[in-house]
Amino acid sequence: MQTNLADFIRNTPDGEEADAILRKCVHCGFCTATCPTYQLLGDELDGPRGRIYLIKQMVEGAPVTRSTQLHLDRCLTCRSCESTCPSGVQYGRLVEIGRKHVEAQVPRPASQRILRRFLASFVPNSALFSPAMRIGQHVRPLLPRKLRDKVPARQRQLEWPSTTHNRKMLLLAGCVQPSMLPNINIATARVFDALGIELVVAPDAGCCGAIRLHLGYHDEALDDIRRNIDAWWPYVEGGAEAIVMNASGCGATVKEYGHLLRHDPNYAEKAARISELTLDVAEILPNFEAELAALTRRRAVHTVAFHPPCTLQHGQQIRGKVEHLLNSLGIEVRLPADSHLCCGSAGTYSLTQPALSYKLRDQKLDSLYALEPQMIVSANVGCISHLQSGTSVPVAHWIQLVEHLLFG
Repeated sequence: MQTNLADFIRNTPDGEEADAILRKCVHCGFCTATCPTYQLLGDELDGPRGRIYLIKQMVEGAPVTRSTQLHLDRCLTCRSCESTCPSGVQYGRLVEIGRKHVEAQVPRPASQRILRRFLASFVPNSALFSPAMRIGQHVRPLLPRKLRDKVPARQRQLEWPSTTHNRKMLLLAGCVQPSMLPNINIATARVFDALGIELVVAPDAGCCGAIRLHLGYHDEALDDIRRNIDAWWPYVEGGAEAIVMNASGCGATVKEYGHLLRHDPNYAEKAARISELTLDVAEILPNFEAELAALTRRRAVHTVAFHPPCTLQHGQQIRGKVEHLLNSLGIEVRLPADSHLCCGSAGTYSLTQPALSYKLRDQKLDSLYALEPQMIVSANVGCISHLQSGTSVPVAHWIQLVEHLLFG
């Protein structure tokens, strides 16, 4: 694809990156076949190829309209198109550039500005989010259904392991996971403890930056990223082996730290190192398959349906590892026919685009029900909460199933 960048973006980091990505696109349209919003809406501009054209027009100086903003807003950033693309177009990076510049040129209606500002200020701030979640869980039966869907039932918390080990890895607790679904982090720590590895949570680390980044608050997202690097760096220098991610959305973002701060002279080198150290749980535990199999005590659950989050299979390009590990522990793992498609959670998407989000959720649940599982497992807190809001079938993180196999 030939490009002719406009003056406002020519010779800028965003312009150079957008130009390189656009030039890889050959208009083949394979991406439309795996785009959830195109399948729902049937509009070329609500598929990757159409959005690429809109971004191309923008960076070449064409007028940017509210329609352009709407089509980019509807994108889930699931990156399924990247897995399909034969030319290696990095659509996820391109759409973030497009959104950032559209945001600067097209004023939003007041209602949208208020909602997005609220989400960017409230959700990543655990000092605000955690007490609000606790209150919501106490009064959950009284909440309207739409709000109740966003408030998971309170869990009886497991105990965090107290043993100290020589082998240490960092764990990102996350901004919403500790209050929404705390047992994901605790189960992760318990499994690693059983393998002789201590997981350490840096107290000053917080939101990975994804929420503000995807909402268009780019500079604030970079501040989140720098804060995490500062919080982790003493542990990195102290010999932490890895930075463990059990929320695939966070993992996909942290692995981009090196790219996002590549032009920051104070953080570029550190950010690249952080990205190198970052591993999803599914990249670590297969190395301990034999040890886990020996520790397995019982299998009250025999058959599960696995929903691989987009941020795992498309964002991080991790496929098959969870299924193989669970199979080795005696669990039959079934994948739905549309396992490559998004469930509609996509961070704050279910709040900014609720109609599309719930249609995608219901479609995904129908395909999961067809597998007749005892439970549904996934690998990202947002997907788990979103799917659970629409079903009585238990939905959990797959690491919680592993913990259950080990400890009963």
